[in-house]
Amino acid sequence: MSTRTRPDSVTFSDLSRNPRAVAERASMLGRVRVTHRDAPDFYLTAADREERRDETLATASRIFIALMKHDPGARELLLAMPDVFPWVRHLSTEEVRAFTVELVEALSDAAELDLDTSLNEVVAGWRATARIKADPEQHEEAVRPTSGDFGPVEVIP
Repeated sequence: MSTRTRPDSVTFSDLSRNPRAVAERASMLGRVRVTHRDAPDFYLTAADREERRDETLATASRIFIALMKHDPGARELLLAMPDVFPWVRHLSTEEVRAFTVELVEALSDAAELDLDTSLNEVVAGWRATARIKADPEQHEEAVRPTSGDFGPVEVIP
């Protein structure tokens, strides 16, 4: 194994040269990060560990959905949001409620449908809204009525 990597990581070359040792290390540690010079890193994980993680996420998601169905539970979840996402203080009460519902739905999609990107999009979208609302000038500009066609929208991945 390479001595230049962190204890919980190996290089792609290490994996290529000695897959059995890397697999044993992943089994012992739970997972090993495989670094690659010319591509994104990835994790080598035991399937049973990943399945337990998925079950845990699904259970947590179901608990949050059940809480949201009952008003007292929803209030508790709403009260916890500023502890988890301090920037929600720039959102209205209705916006925090909408963010909470979208977040719980995205957690459910991640757990039940294996759609992890939705959760990141929900958080990024509401964080951007809070950022604009935190700056009075940006917020004023954002809510100013517009007219006309502003041309094609460029999507940046």
